[in-house]
Amino acid sequence: MTGDPEVYDVAVIGAGVVGSAIARDLSGHAVSVALLDARDDVGDGTSKANTAILHTGFDAKPGTVESRLVRRGYELLSEYAKATGIPVERTGALLVAWTLEELDALPGLRDKAEANGYRHCEPVTAEEVYRQVPALGPGALGGLTVPDESVICSWTTALALATDALARGARLLLGHRVNSVESGDGTTTLHTSRGPVTARWVVNAAGLGADVLDALFGHRRFTVTPRRGELLVYDKLARPLADRIVLPVPSSLGKGVLICPTIYGNVMLGPTAEDLTDRTDTGTSESGLDFLLAKGARLMPRLLEEEITASYAGLRAAIDHDDYLIEPDPDRRYLLVGGIRSTGLTASLAIAEHVRSVLAGSGLALEPRADLPEPPRMPNLGEAFVRPYQDAELIARDSAYGRVICFCERVTEGEIRDALRSPLPPASLNGLARRTRVTNGRCQGFYCKAETGALLAAASASREGNA
Repeated sequence: MTGDPEVYDVAVIGAGVVGSAIARDLSGHAVSVALLDARDDVGDGTSKANTAILHTGFDAKPGTVESRLVRRGYELLSEYAKATGIPVERTGALLVAWTLEELDALPGLRDKAEANGYRHCEPVTAEEVYRQVPALGPGALGGLTVPDESVICSWTTALALATDALARGARLLLGHRVNSVESGDGTTTLHTSRGPVTARWVVNAAGLGADVLDALFGHRRFTVTPRRGELLVYDKLARPLADRIVLPVPSSLGKGVLICPTIYGNVMLGPTAEDLTDRTDTGTSESGLDFLLAKGARLMPRLLEEEITASYAGLRAAIDHDDYLIEPDPDRRYLLVGGIRSTGLTASLAIAEHVRSVLAGSGLALEPRADLPEPPRMPNLGEAFVRPYQDAELIARDSAYGRVICFCERVTEGEIRDALRSPLPPASLNGLARRTRVTNGRCQGFYCKAETGALLAAASASREGNA
């Protein structure tokens, strides 16, 4: 690290999965790093509402930065998940053609996958489609398999990367909304809602706000359009209907509605794709519900007989370019990381690797450290793996893991206690839910929210008393 500790070598704006990955990577070098976010938790923006698919990159546009980084990111995140305990379930995916036009498009999609370096797609007949997913509605004409597509916990990924960055020495500055920037002699001061933050380099990984921040640095390179995607989450009893990801054949209008198992044992239907002007509008809508139910009735009628556990919406940072925008401004010591679509979860570690290379090429000295701590070991939120309430040895050592507080999701007192004592404790009940699954089940917290809220309040009071 160099210089005054109050002047960081790099300030990364945006503590989503991409910004956290960048902060983690840079903190592996002899530089001081600050990770800023306007919200009170990491991964609390676009990252928390990702469809949580670990993409092979088979359908990316060949030759793009996105294609290269998704392919590389799949390898890096798969390995990082093993090291940290981020749950990943290799379900595979099946593209289903419902029209002759879609059927004719399948060979081209296979060629596209091979151009992206993925050579495991195979065309299948209608009979094989129904053998793999018997619950599909009538009328499927054929399909294309993508055996290495997987589902992952996007919540745990963002938290693991930020926790790793913190352990490596990065400083996390939550609640720091950047309002203006001021250039100095070799530094930039970010004027935030909680005071100034000064750094020699600034990395803009602000997601939905990346174009606004880019303008503060004097650029007009792109415009972010918040694209709302609404999804329905079906009860765990629906999981046998969809044991793999069911994808539509992409069209000029987008990738369409999919049916996807989740790492938590549920099934998702969605998303919609509605361009908005309000960058905060994550509410669900009656029209979105009607649209998804109509799509579901066609794709998998039996799914609509199951109970909906929840509906939610996320905003994707759609831009007027067809690729990631990772562009430096060496004169201002500023780097834009913009236009990162939903593939950014998969590509996050590769984006960080690429950002490091771009910064080094732009003049930032990055000497690797030899004293890095081991990566954090994250709690398992995956339904396909052993969880604390099922672990007799763990319960024998600590009975708190045998006391279930959230019966819908089988979350124990021990898990909640661990989350509240973790290096990055939650600031809200929603943050606690992303760390443990508490309140996310069929009753949506009706039975456990009071007790969970009391535990959260007690932990917050204890931290304030010790501050």
